[in-house]
Amino acid sequence: MTEEEIFNKIKELVTDRFGVEEDRVTREMTFQGDLGADSLDVVELVMELEDNFGVQIADEDIETIVTIDDIVKYIKAHQ
Repeated sequence: MTEEEIFNKIKELVTDRFGVEEDRVTREMTFQGDLGADSLDVVELVMELEDNFGVQIADEDIETIVTIDDIVKYIKAHQ
């Protein structure tokens, strides 16, 4: 998958989970600051991402993922 395809899929997941309009989702959005995600939201989103993309995201890596772009690049590097 290309980064753009990964981003589009993540955009769908973020829209469903956080109720954000799809056209407002950007790669620069932060999960906690812009989307208001708490730690449980992040864990649930990570599990959903793992299922959708067939990747495993290590617990220590979750802490380094701040923006949507971070997760796009992580998935691209680990697919």
